[in-house]
Amino acid sequence: MARIEIIMPQMGESITEGTIVRWLKKVGDHVNKDEVLLEISTDKVDSEIPSPAAGTLAEIVTPENGTVPVRTVIAWLETAGSAAGAPAPAPAPQSSPAGPAPAAPPPPRRETPALSPAAAGRFYSPLVLSIARAEGIPLTELEPIPGTGEGGRLTKKDLLAYVASRKPVPAPARAVESVSAAPGPVTLQSVDVPALRAKYPPPAHEILQMSNVMVKMAAHMVRSVQTSPHVAAVHEADMTAVVMHRDEHAAEFEKKEGFRLTFTPYIAEAVVSAIKKYPLVNSSVEGDKIIRKNFINLGLAVASESGLIVPVIRNAEEKNFTGLARAVNDLAARTRAKKLVPDEIQGGTFTITNYGVFGTLIGMPIINQPQVAILGTGAVRKRPVVIDEAIAIRSIAYLTLAFDHRIIDGALGGMFLEEIVRNLQRRDREWKV
Repeated sequence: MARIEIIMPQMGESITEGTIVRWLKKVGDHVNKDEVLLEISTDKVDSEIPSPAAGTLAEIVTPENGTVPVRTVIAWLETAGSAAGAPAPAPAPQSSPAGPAPAAPPPPRRETPALSPAAAGRFYSPLVLSIARAEGIPLTELEPIPGTGEGGRLTKKDLLAYVASRKPVPAPARAVESVSAAPGPVTLQSVDVPALRAKYPPPAHEILQMSNVMVKMAAHMVRSVQTSPHVAAVHEADMTAVVMHRDEHAAEFEKKEGFRLTFTPYIAEAVVSAIKKYPLVNSSVEGDKIIRKNFINLGLAVASESGLIVPVIRNAEEKNFTGLARAVNDLAARTRAKKLVPDEIQGGTFTITNYGVFGTLIGMPIINQPQVAILGTGAVRKRPVVIDEAIAIRSIAYLTLAFDHRIIDGALGGMFLEEIVRNLQRRDREWKV
């Protein structure tokens, strides 16, 4: 038998530690290669960690809720194979009249196996693997894809190009849940805190532990309010053209793409177009300097079972309507399946939060630092409105823009928000599906 180290992986350059949320196997359990072994949480995202090999979980070093630095051994896996690579035990020191015995030489250094699986000796990054899983691409299909990375490594760009070249597959029997589908409530665990028990005695009170994501998000939101002077503007958007277009193309789109067409891609496309016209909204602030971004990394707030997470569509300005729809669905599905990596929730330049999925009409979102604006979208509801001195029934939604008044004044915020509304209401706008 050979023993393999399971280490706390470094899920991004800025990640220094991780917390074990849950062990999915217990000591003595058999685990297959690539089978999910545990769930970890960093200050960026929750992730499922696969086993690097098939074997038996021999020892758990770090229990659930334990936080350790990256690359720390958190468990040992025993595999059926040669133990030649395992270090031999150091010989016991022998007493000698001449003095203490010389120290035993250190055991030979062993390379810690990567947590990302390899096929035929080829390494795949967690990001590439997560994309492959989302697209239903097995490792055997990844092997022949040529890579442009160092040493022929398969990059994200290589895989996305391959995905784009694949023939459309028939839609599954049940469409993948999209970003507009409301998830279940966050699951919280009851805890017993003696210091609080006297103040909040049971059964009248129950003490619940925040998830790691909730703790980090709370700190982030408090910091945002302390950093940016928040101002909010609310505009009314007539979504009738969007509703009619979606109703007309929904069945065809789902058959072609394999997931449901929601309102979110329409809003994302309208936002991207508006940012191109008013690029100062796509900025950050460093002291008395404004850093305007010449690219659009669009963040989408997604509710998951562990809390709110904001994955990012990178270079959204380069995507057409269908490309945005695919990216929205992919990120939402992988967020809830805990298949994201930290790089996919960093670097956003503007964020959309869709609280309308819960029936909320108007909300006041908090800016996602270091961005300077965030768009909140309310529920789409039919109601009577006045058009050309006549009353008509239209599909209406309220859009709220919260912005940083240090660099965005009411005029710019209002014009930007009105541009989004115009983009959604234009009947001549082409949403190619």
